Amino acid sequence: MGIIKSTLSRWQQTNLMLRILGGIVAGSALALIVPDISVISMLGDLFVGALKAMAPVLVAVLVTSSVATARAGLGNRFRMAITLYMLTTLMAAVVAVAGSYLFPVHIALADVSGASGSAPSALGDVFRNIVGGVISNPVTAIANANYLSILFWAAVVGLALKSVAGAQAIATLRQWADAVSKIVAWIIQCAPFGILGLVYTTVSKSGLEIFSTYGKLLLLLVGCMLLTSIVLNPLIVGCMLRRNPYPLLWRCLKESAVSAFFTRSSAANIPVNMNLCKRMGIDEDFYSVSIPLGSTINMDGAAVTITVMTLATCHTLGIVPSVGSALLLSIVATLGACGTSGVAGGSLLLIPMACSLFGISNDVAMQVVAVGFIIGVVQDSVETALNSSGDAFFTIATDMHERLKRGEKKIDII
Repeated sequence: MGIIKSTLSRWQQTNLMLRILGGIVAGSALALIVPDISVISMLGDLFVGALKAMAPVLVAVLVTSSVATARAGLGNRFRMAITLYMLTTLMAAVVAVAGSYLFPVHIALADVSGASGSAPSALGDVFRNIVGGVISNPVTAIANANYLSILFWAAVVGLALKSVAGAQAIATLRQWADAVSKIVAWIIQCAPFGILGLVYTTVSKSGLEIFSTYGKLLLLLVGCMLLTSIVLNPLIVGCMLRRNPYPLLWRCLKESAVSAFFTRSSAANIPVNMNLCKRMGIDEDFYSVSIPLGSTINMDGAAVTITVMTLATCHTLGIVPSVGSALLLSIVATLGACGTSGVAGGSLLLIPMACSLFGISNDVAMQVVAVGFIIGVVQDSVETALNSSGDAFFTIATDMHERLKRGEKKIDII
């Protein structure tokens, strides 16, 4: 027993990113040496499944607890975080428009199959789905990981507890939140094994054909996302903080983007981002709401995907979008992206809605969706890494901004 405890202690004391890096290397090596072993792939499925299972419960108890014990002064931070989320999503769509004009690409649409699922035909459908989802049954919302509904009902319950519950009840609620956070911390300690399984599955099953057939499209998508992540977003945060944003950006990319890249789920990465914010000393009342909210409306990568894929379809069909219609597409992509589900491939089913702006039929648009699923192993991984790391980046930056305004010392982000 002593040996097991000693081994676990040394494991927990080793830097998590070094352990994850080891998992990436081991997963890649195993995939090349002994491919197609289901037990190894199962490690990734178990890890992502555990995160997805606990994330809705974590958000529900933390938001309820935070609202019930909230102090004055959080409103400014939430307004700033939401502004950053929406502004950067819109700017990401504009970057995608510019990239598509500078480097137009075409898509081979003939004989494409495999698209599935129903797509909203208009922006009104997206809003209708969002509003309807917000007021869904709270138990069902937790079971289905509907974070807008979870946030809404958790805030309502938190406000009710704030007005009627005593100090003991609030303290008990906080203990429940701490217990769920502890469970999530245990799951995150298993991240190296989960990443190993995810990398093993990706390397085993994904060939290089996508790079030859859709190389230019992938380069445009990934290029726009990288430009947004390493140039546009830090430029906005740097202007806000009036200091170098790259140490903070690097930490968020290192500790959030890596796991999001392999899980391909913003929802599954919520506990990872919350853990990062906690270790950096961010106010829990703030990040427990800001992080899950960001996983719903901070969709830079989704806006890039919708915009690039739509304009590539236009170029393929010989449609020449005007500057005005392209800018309208940016706005539609921004608003539509906010209704994207936090699961793998969630942004692709909004492409038909955007294509409808240019009179492109749903049959053609769904072929483009199928192309998106073909390249999704790369596109969706980079998209999720951009979206989820941005949640942590903007949440921490907003908290830093408020502390600097109050004259407090800055957070150590090195």
